[in-house]
Amino acid sequence: MQTPATLMRGGTSKCWIFDSRDVPADRAALTALLIDTFGAQDPRQLDGVGGGTSVTSKAAIVSRSADPSFDIDYLFAQVAVGESVVEWGSNCGNCATAVALWAVDTFDLAHGAPSTEVRMRNLNTGAEVTARVDTEEHEATVSVPGVRGAGTAVDLAFINPVGSTTGSLWPTGNHRDELTVDGLTVAVSMADAGAPVALVEADSLGVSAAATEEQVRQYVPMLRKIRARAAVAMGIAPSIDEAFDAIPKVGIVGPPVDYVTSLGEPVSASDYDVSVRMLSMNNPHPTIGLTSAVAIALATTATDSVLGPVGQPANAASATSTLDVRVITIGTLGGTLRCEVEISADGSRVLLRRAARRLADSQLYVR
Repeated sequence: MQTPATLMRGGTSKCWIFDSRDVPADRAALTALLIDTFGAQDPRQLDGVGGGTSVTSKAAIVSRSADPSFDIDYLFAQVAVGESVVEWGSNCGNCATAVALWAVDTFDLAHGAPSTEVRMRNLNTGAEVTARVDTEEHEATVSVPGVRGAGTAVDLAFINPVGSTTGSLWPTGNHRDELTVDGLTVAVSMADAGAPVALVEADSLGVSAAATEEQVRQYVPMLRKIRARAAVAMGIAPSIDEAFDAIPKVGIVGPPVDYVTSLGEPVSASDYDVSVRMLSMNNPHPTIGLTSAVAIALATTATDSVLGPVGQPANAASATSTLDVRVITIGTLGGTLRCEVEISADGSRVLLRRAARRLADSQLYVR
C-alpha cells in the first residue's frame, strides 16, 4: 500500500505532512502506520523515513476545518526514535510553520495578496495558532538560527496560549518550586503556555547556563527524573512511573553569557536575555521548540521565577493603550530566538518569525 506524504522543513524541525483523507481516522491504525513508515523501533530509523532524531521524527495530519473560525485543523505526532511509540499529547510550533506553508499550497488558500493568513487549530491541545505566510515572494529568503539554509517567511502568532494543557500558567500555584532528585534539591519553575515546561535553574543543578550539547547530554538522566516529578506536580501524570518523556518539556535556564553556537557562531551576552538548553524527548534540543519558547516568554511576566527579571518592554501600557508589549530574546545551542509578547485585557499573543521549505513530495510504502 502507498500513502502520499510531503516532507517539510519548518523552523528547526523536519516533519512529514499527511492529508487526513489519505490516512486512517482510527488513532490505533494511524499510530501503526507511523511506526511502520518511520521505522520507529530502530534507533537510526534505517528501515523507514524517520530522520533518526527527535526533531526529524515528526508528523502532522492536516485537514480543512469544519469550524468557520479556522482554516485548517492539524494533529501533531511525535514519533519515537528507538521505540514503537507515537506521542500525541503535545503541539509543535516548528511543524506548525511547515503546516501553514503546506496548507497554502495544498488547499489553495492564497488569493494574490503579499501574504496569506492561515488560522490553524491544533487538535492535540486545542491551541489556536495564526500563521502569516509570505505568498508574494514565496521563495527561500528567510533564515532562522540553527539552520544553514533559507525558507519561505512564516510569522506565527500563538493566541491565548496560557494553560493549554493544565488550564493555568502556573499549575502548581507557585512561580518557583523545589524538587529533590537523588538527594539533590533543584529550583524549578513549572509553567504552561503553548506547552507545559519545567525550567531548572542552572546554578542549582551545578551546570553552566550556556552548557554545550555534550554537557547537556550528561545531565539527561537527571533531567528525565526532574521531568517525571514535575509531571506529577503539574497534574499531567498520576505518578512518576506513568510520566511520559514528551511533556512537560524540560530544560536548563540561566543568565546570559558569551558562548559559541553549535554552528560555530559567537553570541554575546548582550545579544539575548536568558540562556536556555531544552531537551527534545531525551536528547539536547539543537535550538528550542516554539511551544517551549512561548511558555518561557510568558513565564517572564513573573520576576520571581527561575528566569528572573528578563525581557525588554517594547511598549509599556499607558492611559491611552491597554496593550503591553515585551520582547524576550532566548539564547539556545543553535542561536538566538526573538519572541514578542502582547498582553491585553483580551488575553495574550506570542509572535515569532520562522521559515519553512518543501523538501519532497513522496509516496510512502506501508506494509
